[in-house]
Amino acid sequence: MEMKSLYLLVPVAPLIGAILAGLFGKMIGRSGAHWVTTLGVAVAFTASLIIFQDVQAGHHFNGTVYSWLESGGLKMEVGFLIDPLTVMMMLVVTFVSLMVHIYTIGYMAEDPGYQRFFSYISLFTFSMLMLVMSNNFVQLFFGWEAVGLVSYLLIGFWYTRPTAIYANLKAFLVNRVGDFGFLLGIALIAAYAGSLDYAVVFAKRNELAAITETVTGWPLITAICICLFIGAMGKSAQVPLHVWLPDSMEGPTPISALIHAATMVTAGIFMVTRMSPLFELSDTALSFVMVIGAITALFMGFLGIIQNDIKRVVAYSTLSQLGYMTVALGASAYSVAVFHLMTHAFFKALLFLGAGSVIMGCHHNQDIRYMGGLRKYMPITWLTSLLGSLALIGFPFFSGFYSKDSIIEAVHASTLWGSGFAYFSVVAGVFVTAFYSFRMYFLVFHGKERFDQMPHDDHHGGHDEHHGGAPHESPWVVTVPLVLLAIPSVVIGFITIQPMLFGDWFAGAILVDEAKHPAIAVLAEEFHGAAGMALHGLTSLPFLLAIGGIVLSWYFYLRRPDIPETIRKAVRPLYALLENKYYFDKFNEVFFAGGARLLGRGLWKGGDQFTIDGLMVNGSAHVVGWFARAVRLLQTGRIYQYAFGMIFGIFALLTLWFNRV
Repeated sequence: MEMKSLYLLVPVAPLIGAILAGLFGKMIGRSGAHWVTTLGVAVAFTASLIIFQDVQAGHHFNGTVYSWLESGGLKMEVGFLIDPLTVMMMLVVTFVSLMVHIYTIGYMAEDPGYQRFFSYISLFTFSMLMLVMSNNFVQLFFGWEAVGLVSYLLIGFWYTRPTAIYANLKAFLVNRVGDFGFLLGIALIAAYAGSLDYAVVFAKRNELAAITETVTGWPLITAICICLFIGAMGKSAQVPLHVWLPDSMEGPTPISALIHAATMVTAGIFMVTRMSPLFELSDTALSFVMVIGAITALFMGFLGIIQNDIKRVVAYSTLSQLGYMTVALGASAYSVAVFHLMTHAFFKALLFLGAGSVIMGCHHNQDIRYMGGLRKYMPITWLTSLLGSLALIGFPFFSGFYSKDSIIEAVHASTLWGSGFAYFSVVAGVFVTAFYSFRMYFLVFHGKERFDQMPHDDHHGGHDEHHGGAPHESPWVVTVPLVLLAIPSVVIGFITIQPMLFGDWFAGAILVDEAKHPAIAVLAEEFHGAAGMALHGLTSLPFLLAIGGIVLSWYFYLRRPDIPETIRKAVRPLYALLENKYYFDKFNEVFFAGGARLLGRGLWKGGDQFTIDGLMVNGSAHVVGWFARAVRLLQTGRIYQYAFGMIFGIFALLTLWFNRV
């Protein structure tokens, strides 16, 4: 019972902080708001550490906390599933959230919505914890929708800016598309399994695999898995439901780190991993997952090359890395996918918060073309950003190397349809990632200083602060989280690869049919320790491609900055394609938004004006009026007309009678 109370404390502590900061923000003041929310997340992190130690000792939990509805044998419950997969996510979410809370104290210090912001990010943490700790589909869907709702509030935090309102509406609508598929998948499970509890559904998985879905003619398990993955495509920003994520940079930088590092965008990766017993039964669904991930990993990376907004460069790298995780899911390397999820959470949060520190130091300028030479002004930000960039590109011995290299090897070992294209995409993506990551790094921290060249009317960020003055290092509440995130960005992969991928850490939490999907088994045969893997990585193709990307970006942007401009002019159509983000937004605006407008206009003109107003309302009135006018002709008040009518009536009746006879 004591541990059950501790499980409950993990999501409830951030919820209490969110309520206090949100409803009583004026009473407790700015310092009170950041204290109660940060303390709530710190309590959740501490409790997660204790639960982690308990799980390491072999104690798992799967039970109901509260049952709120039962209908026809279908139970709606709040319940927790505490196993190694859950506790890993709990630690990542609470630690990154704690760093973001501390960082926010410095970053949002001058913002009038200070208490509201802390309430939102604490509520976001609660929502994500409810999602990852759930043991049933109802609670999973509650957490799923809650993180979507709070992300809407956070992306549009600066609600006086039209771009922020457009971005949060876009995120909300695109996620509704994915969530519709997700809800269909849950509905199929409820209809055919008769339960929404994970354990019951997984126990019936072979029965589900034997059923053919009546409407589509597909195997039921394939329909379920693809519908669930469509939900993941929305949340985890996979092509073509990726369009909301770059625009979500309109929100303050701390939520860019929170949404795009450890929480919302990784919810889809976590969900597919949790559903591994179902996905293992459908090679079609796995191939679909792999191909979508491969397209996202490679083609979203290309877009990062031409971005000039520092946050958007990091955002496109998030899209690309989510593609890597999705490819791993398709190769049945679920443990590798969540391993990359974990390492990525640390170095991506570090890069986002480092970008925020640069924005603060440069007086809220976000354009990397007007930075340069910041290394001497911002040494802590420079060093931590370098470490984060090296982790991102998968440099040997850094955390990103172990997870990214494992994904590449797992895809290489896969025999599923689409694995060849996926392997090409993830290998080519290494070069692309290194190129755009170090393009940003060199333009920001090295080369000549360009921060005085920025046009005065070019404003970025949500502040009205003027541009000008020398850059400066950020305060300690900003730099301390950078340092604390840099440490796991360097070492966490080295420490955890053995137990997470090749030990029994995920035993029971992740199910893989090694006979059909041997990727992890092949990796285990080739693994000879973390140090040996890194040393071998120094001679591998991905490492050479990463070095090539670094060297090329150095040459292009520090030695010969005229070359990129020459290339841009030479391949203007290709540049236009990238600048317009493959015209996804344009297509959505013309086809979906334009189609919705045409449909609405048609329903208004044809349905409302013509059918309802014209035929049903006005038409019925016209019929009644016509009938009244016709009847009025007979009601003249003249006696001779009435007498004539009576005589004519008698004549008609007699005629009918005699004809009958």
